[in-house]
Amino acid sequence: MKNRNTPFTAILFVLAYFALLPGTHAVNPPPDGGYARGNTAEGTSALFSLTTGSGNTATGFKALFSDTTGFGNTATGHSALFSNTTGFSNTANGDNALFSNTIGEGNTAIGQGALGNNTTGAANVAVGAGALAASTNSPSNTAVGTNALIANTTGIENTAVGDEALADNNGDNNSALGHFALFRNTTGSFNTAIGDEALFSNSTGSLNIAIGKAVGDAIITAENVICIGSNFPGANVSNSCFIGNIRGGTTTNADAIPVLIDSAGQLGTMSSSRRFKREIKPIDKASETILALKPVTFHYKSDNTNTPQFGLIAEEVAEVSPDLVVRDHSGEIYTVRYDAVNAMLLNEFLKEHRKVEEQQATITHLQKDFQAVSAGQQEEIQLLRAQLKEQAAQIQKVSVELKLQKAPVQTVVDN
Repeated sequence: MKNRNTPFTAILFVLAYFALLPGTHAVNPPPDGGYARGNTAEGTSALFSLTTGSGNTATGFKALFSDTTGFGNTATGHSALFSNTTGFSNTANGDNALFSNTIGEGNTAIGQGALGNNTTGAANVAVGAGALAASTNSPSNTAVGTNALIANTTGIENTAVGDEALADNNGDNNSALGHFALFRNTTGSFNTAIGDEALFSNSTGSLNIAIGKAVGDAIITAENVICIGSNFPGANVSNSCFIGNIRGGTTTNADAIPVLIDSAGQLGTMSSSRRFKREIKPIDKASETILALKPVTFHYKSDNTNTPQFGLIAEEVAEVSPDLVVRDHSGEIYTVRYDAVNAMLLNEFLKEHRKVEEQQATITHLQKDFQAVSAGQQEEIQLLRAQLKEQAAQIQKVSVELKLQKAPVQTVVDN
């Protein structure tokens, strides 16, 4: 939150000081060393403007110079907490650390110029030269490393650990761990970068996660991107996930199984073992619904390569068989259960295969019957041929005899 109320414990802290410490009058310039109300000043013009403030420690030239009623502050270094007037519970260690702080509370700055421009921001932690140097009134930021969150002015609740981490940031609720992590982030919020130069180029993208050295460099404006790997750029595509050293790789394990993601975004595998299943029964005619599906070719709207795709339209599938589609968390139709479609196709294939086997058996039986009948007919034909041949021979014999009987009798005349 950008507006932060004074904690109740801080009020009790003030009351305790005023109740337990004796009243004193401000000394201008303050004396060297300790004096009333538990204040300690060591250095030229340290705690110079103090009036009723208590429990302050100023060590260094003009440390806590402007403090009047502020309490519980610790300033060590040249002009540390120089402008603080009523702010309390601040710790500044380093030249010009928390230099501009006036009423900000609960800040910790360690390093030259750390939180140097902070005026009213509260609960910030800056460790490192230039850390949170430009921050003015932003609360609850943590910067550890040289120039970490150096340009942050309005961003709140950010955490940067590493030199130049979140250097250009003005977004909210970002976490960067590593040298130059989220370096170019400007207004992007709720990003997490772990690793040197992780999400280096992200500018306005939000809700991104990058884990690994120099990972996610291609992500600039995209949102909801997960990128894991090393020196792996990913892509500037919203609602995507990239894991390096996987694509194009071949596993040597024979027992490798595919990883799937459900509609809630959870990764997992799909078991086929009987011990994980119940109500097991054949698909039977249920698979016949796939015969009404209409395969199509198409292009994805987000695909700049214009690569042709082949598949089904989930809405059309839902009209044929609602059990074959997956819906997202809002109940909208999202995709097709292609694994279930494959099982149904297998069932239909097996049914057709059984039909073919039955038809083949029938054909084989008919062929055998035909061969048997054909063999019988062949024997009959051979028998008929033999009979015909015998009959032909008999006819020939009779014909010869008839010719002999009809021949004229020759008479010899004696002269």
